[in-house]
Amino acid sequence: MDATDFPNDLVQTQADWDTTYNALVAPRPGDTTALRRRLLLLSGRLWWHPYWKTVASVPAARCELRQQVRDRGVARTA
Repeated sequence: MDATDFPNDLVQTQADWDTTYNALVAPRPGDTTALRRRLLLLSGRLWWHPYWKTVASVPAARCELRQQVRDRGVARTA
């Protein structure tokens, strides 16, 4: 699966999710309530993204998306 197979908004949402998660698990995180709410919002966007209706193996594609985002370092600050 190529990196170009994933829509840009899906890649960015995964990157935002990673960034938010990392901020939440950091020592002495800031506003944990806001971070948890953001994580839930992003999780819903990732789970229900229309792209998943177009792939044959959704679990494998989700794993590939997470791996590509981590490898590319797309995450930005929360």
